[in-house]
Amino acid sequence: MFLDNRQVAMDSVLEALADSIDYFQDNIERLRPSLRDALKPHYAARLKQMRKLQELARAHLKMLPRDADVERDDFLWLWSRLKSFVGNDSQVLINELLEQERVLMQALSSLYTHPLPDPIEPVVEECMQGCRKLIRELYALQKRKTHR
Repeated sequence: MFLDNRQVAMDSVLEALADSIDYFQDNIERLRPSLRDALKPHYAARLKQMRKLQELARAHLKMLPRDADVERDDFLWLWSRLKSFVGNDSQVLINELLEQERVLMQALSSLYTHPLPDPIEPVVEECMQGCRKLIRELYALQKRKTHR
């Protein structure tokens, strides 16, 4: 089944949300406990938002769930590990998380160029606000790390 442009935009958002959650969960043991504790609530909220958006996309946009790109996830994990050999592990992770937030913000912006069913719009807005909060948190963590 081919997707229309609105479905493609929604799929991009769902993929970016899933990628960010997967990356965080895959690398959680690499974070110092203070960083882990600061970021966990953001990703717990994101997981709820993603599940709600998946449910709404199925109901209102007739979208079926799609499988994750396991090879891509493995590559990103390995690439991050390799960069950590050269730089500070926590700093590399924060930079990777910030890059994922940029990808998510672009996907959300693209989705906003399409009309959305009324039940979906507030969840997308919640995702956007959550993304902004996480970006602020990551920048604050990054600043603390560079001043030490």
